[in-house]
Amino acid sequence: MPAFHLPVRPDLGQLRTRARELLRDLHSGRPDAVELLREHHPDALTPAEARLTDAQLVLARAHGVASWPRLKQACELTAAIWLDDLETVERLVRRNPRLLHEDARGVPSNWGPPMSYAANLGRDRIVERLGELGATDLQHAFDRACLQGQTETARMLYDLGARPEPGAVMGPAETQSGDGMALLLELGAEIADEHGARSAPVAMLLETYCRNPEGKHRCLDLFEARGVELPDTALMAVHRGSVERLEHHLRRDPDLLSRTFAHDEIYPRTLGCHEDTTLALHGTPLAGGTLLHLCVDYDEMEIARWLLDRGADPDAPAAVDAEGFGGHTALFGCIVSQPWRVGLRRDDAMAALLLERGADPCARASLRKALRFVADESWHEYRNVTVAEWGRRFHDPSWVNTRALELVERSGPCT
Repeated sequence: MPAFHLPVRPDLGQLRTRARELLRDLHSGRPDAVELLREHHPDALTPAEARLTDAQLVLARAHGVASWPRLKQACELTAAIWLDDLETVERLVRRNPRLLHEDARGVPSNWGPPMSYAANLGRDRIVERLGELGATDLQHAFDRACLQGQTETARMLYDLGARPEPGAVMGPAETQSGDGMALLLELGAEIADEHGARSAPVAMLLETYCRNPEGKHRCLDLFEARGVELPDTALMAVHRGSVERLEHHLRRDPDLLSRTFAHDEIYPRTLGCHEDTTLALHGTPLAGGTLLHLCVDYDEMEIARWLLDRGADPDAPAAVDAEGFGGHTALFGCIVSQPWRVGLRRDDAMAALLLERGADPCARASLRKALRFVADESWHEYRNVTVAEWGRRFHDPSWVNTRALELVERSGPCT
């Protein structure tokens, strides 16, 4: 199993630096470097015997790539695709034709071979030329283009023979791509997963790691227009980004702004959401939270402002469970949140809004969290932490919004 994750766009310069650092650490006897050498080098070398080529080989294999030359090739190929450098892509493939059919990064991944990799990015010239050179991943490239909302690329691949397959809509549901979803439905895709479950795409939209509010709203509207029944609840109004629907629910329930909601209300089982609560991929726990907590996690800035304008308490705590966990305010959710955003935006706008409306940066709560699809999926507990301590102590730094954390810390010291 690889020790390190290879980024979607690996940086050869960084990898060269890391190889030199690994060699230095081997010669100094650093334990983690020695362990990497033992696990990933085919020969029984001592750390003192290691040369730069050995460190490069170990680093490549620690990333799941067979050799340093193959890793270097992957970096050059993916960089050329990102830069839409058709000449370099063609030169690399002509020099080594097997690259057409191997994963562009040299490790198995859903980004796929070079044609599919280029389709993810809408690099139409490269997609077309790789097809002429013998690439065979036409269908996967089409699926990836739809998932990423690269509709012109997807139409080109459709004209070349790709077709929506059963479960195709799960891709744009995963990335909350309204454009990709609209195209697939236009081309006759069924709203169902590969097993025919019609609720699965809705569950994916709600539980996915992606945060793309506009795309999510559009996908849900498209589903409803094609006969998918969505519950008429305040929570679904937030999921759909509908202030109009929320106004209707507030008129019916004056206590709505202070009400807290259980996990199964936020992620209804009737819509196919999982019984395993950890598969709802949010950051700071949402179970027991208010509508404002939900807005923070799902980047619903317009609705967050609407709730606050109508008297929602920025310091309303989440419900506390039988084991004493909960009680966190919406501000906690600004600090530990899903790291994946469209365009990888991680700004502090939501935290700024809450603080401007009087949120207490020194609020305390006890939380526990287990992440999924990461190296460490174990439960971690954080007792009586402030908002900032929640971020500083969180066990996976990639989930911490450092800009929001710094804004909270600048708001004043907490005792």
